[in-house]
Amino acid sequence: QVHLVESGGGLVQAGGSLRLSCKASGIIFRLYAMGWYRQAPGKQRELVARIISGGSTNYADSVKGRFTISRDNAKNTVYLQMNSLKPEDTAVYYCNADYKFGYWGQGTQVTVSS
Repeated sequence: QVHLVESGGGLVQAGGSLRLSCKASGIIFRLYAMGWYRQAPGKQRELVARIISGGSTNYADSVKGRFTISRDNAKNTVYLQMNSLKPEDTAVYYCNADYKFGYWGQGTQVTVSS
């Protein structure tokens, strides 16, 4: 059974930082592209950052230079370091694992106050 468990969300002031973690189980983690998506109230879910098995990354334009995605294959964990947070970053952040099938975590709330 596949599980993706996110942690690290919370309330932070604008300009602050948070680090999200997503620990995976039930998959061969190193084979999977891992991504962070977010969904704000009334908006569609959008890609924030993605890292493939080889380590290449891509980011949404809105977070480039502020967010960094990384992975630790030994720990089956993907991270999202979020710096210089803005109120518009407020959303539920979801972890995604994608290989032959896609899996989602339950999400973690990030709230940035102005």
